[in-house]
Amino acid sequence: MKETENIPHKLPSQEIDYFKIAKILLSRWYWIVGSVLLAVLFSNVYLWYTPKTYATSGTMKFEEKKSEISDIAGAVTTSDKGPSKVQTETMVLQSRNVVISAIRDMDYRVSFYVVGRVLNRTNELYPQKPLDIEFLKFDTANFFHDLVSFKPVNNSSFSLSYPEYGKQVEKVISYNAPFTLGSTALRIKRPAGLLKNVVYQFKFNAPEDFLDRVRGGLHTSEIIRNSNIVSIQQTDANPQFAADALNAVMTEYLNYDRYQRMQSATQMISFIDTQLKYLSGQVKGSEKSIEKFKQNLKIMDVGSAAEAALSKAKELESQNSLLKIQLIALDQLKADILKEKNNVTLNFNLEGVVDPLLQTSIVKLDALIADKYSLLKTYTDNSGPVNDINQQILRIKNSALSNIETSIALVKKNMAYITDQQKPLAQQIAQFPVAENDMAGLKRNFEVNDKVYSFLSERKLNAQISRSGILPGATILDVAQPNYAPVAPDEHSIRRSAIIAGLLIGFGLIILIRVLNPYIYDKETIESLTAIPILGVIRKFPEPIDEYSSQILAISRPKSIFAESVRSVRTNLNFLAADKTRKVICVTSEVAGEGKSFVAVNLSSTLSLIDKKVILIAADLRRSKLHKTFQVPNDIGLSNYLAHQCTADDIIKNSSLSNLDFIVSGPVPPNPSELLHSARVGELIALLKTRYEVIMIDTAPIGLVSDSIPLIRLSDINLFVIRSGKSKFYSATVPQRIAHEYQLDNTVIVLNAYAEDLLHSRYYNTKFTGEGNGSKYYYYSDYTGYGNSEYYVDDPKNKWWNVRRWFK
Repeated sequence: MKETENIPHKLPSQEIDYFKIAKILLSRWYWIVGSVLLAVLFSNVYLWYTPKTYATSGTMKFEEKKSEISDIAGAVTTSDKGPSKVQTETMVLQSRNVVISAIRDMDYRVSFYVVGRVLNRTNELYPQKPLDIEFLKFDTANFFHDLVSFKPVNNSSFSLSYPEYGKQVEKVISYNAPFTLGSTALRIKRPAGLLKNVVYQFKFNAPEDFLDRVRGGLHTSEIIRNSNIVSIQQTDANPQFAADALNAVMTEYLNYDRYQRMQSATQMISFIDTQLKYLSGQVKGSEKSIEKFKQNLKIMDVGSAAEAALSKAKELESQNSLLKIQLIALDQLKADILKEKNNVTLNFNLEGVVDPLLQTSIVKLDALIADKYSLLKTYTDNSGPVNDINQQILRIKNSALSNIETSIALVKKNMAYITDQQKPLAQQIAQFPVAENDMAGLKRNFEVNDKVYSFLSERKLNAQISRSGILPGATILDVAQPNYAPVAPDEHSIRRSAIIAGLLIGFGLIILIRVLNPYIYDKETIESLTAIPILGVIRKFPEPIDEYSSQILAISRPKSIFAESVRSVRTNLNFLAADKTRKVICVTSEVAGEGKSFVAVNLSSTLSLIDKKVILIAADLRRSKLHKTFQVPNDIGLSNYLAHQCTADDIIKNSSLSNLDFIVSGPVPPNPSELLHSARVGELIALLKTRYEVIMIDTAPIGLVSDSIPLIRLSDINLFVIRSGKSKFYSATVPQRIAHEYQLDNTVIVLNAYAEDLLHSRYYNTKFTGEGNGSKYYYYSDYTGYGNSEYYVDDPKNKWWNVRRWFK
């Protein structure tokens, strides 16, 4: 026969159907819509529950300012920081000392909150103060830190609830009455009016409690790259607090910067005050000595020679005193350098005595030390940047110390020179009369001390004028204003992300279900797994079917799509083994429950309608239910015949259809496989061929037992049933493996209980090319989309959008 020719089978050609991919993804559109709705709902809950964050900003300009007063004075040279260093100054701006000082300028002592009615959410009331709290005793180092709940009781009292020693304590207290919370004593004044059933909370704070809050929300950025204008931003859950904190930080930075710039002049004034205090006593002592001398002795005016000698001696003494002060200043400068003070500055103008490079070295040293302390706020002592700047400081120190030693040597040399000049003058003055000599000595001491005192007083005045004119190295261009539009969470971005996430979840769920699906749903899947041809597709019956399929549905509903699909399979069966007038058709499947008995019954019934003499044999000797389908007893059947207990006529039964007979399986034998392998099977089939045109054999599942193998080898057509949504991918490979093992070319597949389900359908379309690829194809239809063609009497499905059905 034609079907038994040894033709090599090949898988059919398939191509991707992009339109079908779109239909698959939209087949569960309600999953996608549901995922989007859930994601949007979750985003709304998140937005509602998440505290909003507000941002405010200010602008500062960093620059080096010089006062006109200091230019006029010209006496003191302060060590400026040189070129603007925005990054260094922004680190100072965010330093602990600056932020703590800024918090102290704010109203930080008590924080108030209001408790909401939903989920007990608390909201900070800053800058509002619903309660007037007066502290009677407040120790900044030891105060009550826990949160206190306040609830009004009546017009004269209130209740407080707070934790104490691990327990919640509740007290009723009168307004204006003093009470204690831990070590803190206070009283709450009677308010002008309170909302009923409103719970307020408050807590006491130290400046350190706000440090992380302010520093965590403080950010700086250059408005223009490499410029000296910086935008400073403060973020916080309270917009007013953010603005107040930022303004306080910027103001405190200006005060801090001005204070640092005044240190040099302040050190100079302190040094001069020390010297003036000493010289003041010397001048007063000289004055008293002259007065006393004049009262005890009467002296005459010295002559012109004596006056010239005395004048020269006074001048040398003054120069020697100034050199001593310069020597003290150089020694102090040397000590400051060795101790590495934050600012090292020459206290006087030592022109002609000191190397001109010394002043430049000191200015550089000041700048490097300031940079080092700024770096230590970011890096450790052993880090690379700190080690580099330490090397620079060491080089400048060595250069400065060398210059100082040279200057000290020069001062001492000048002092020695003056001493050498004083010796002949002393001998000359010694020749004057004793009284005149004593008087000249007293005047000389007085005038020397007075001149030095006047010189120091003038220097102190110049230093004070210079210090008063020092300005901070920055200017606030824009102060911060409260911004009541939240910057986080970003509602538009979160809702957009929620929609995208919902779509991804919906589509991902569809893809995941497809990936995890192990079952066959459509013919394209079967065609991609095996080269065995598909004989046809039997549609799923649209109504519930009883357990034993007691109704022959293809006959009871002859105008349904289901019946038409069965007839399509019947038509294609006629083309198989066409050269044989008597056909043996074996119906099997991989496992139980795939509908092989259902297919066998309905195919047998439709074949009988075209005047074919058909007999249906229940060859599943283990679990046959055919007798329940035809509602007959199973006390005698095929098993009895194979066991030589009866004849063939004893087991053949007639159905309600004139051309359809059947044989039930009979009692379950102890050796079903051996009975089916016996010669009696061949004898029965040979006998039945003389009476019937079609012998339909319903066998046991081939994947579970081997009972059906001898029947498959005896059959003219082997019908392998695959059930949509029930059979797994592996089952599609079984018929080809059986056909290859037993050299069978009469095997075909029927897809049973097919119902269109795009979710699990294959996104490939099969390209049919006849037998060009060595495989035989049969025409059939899965009747998808034909339900409304008016050729069938199936009840149309009620769609959810069909509003009219609700009014029937």
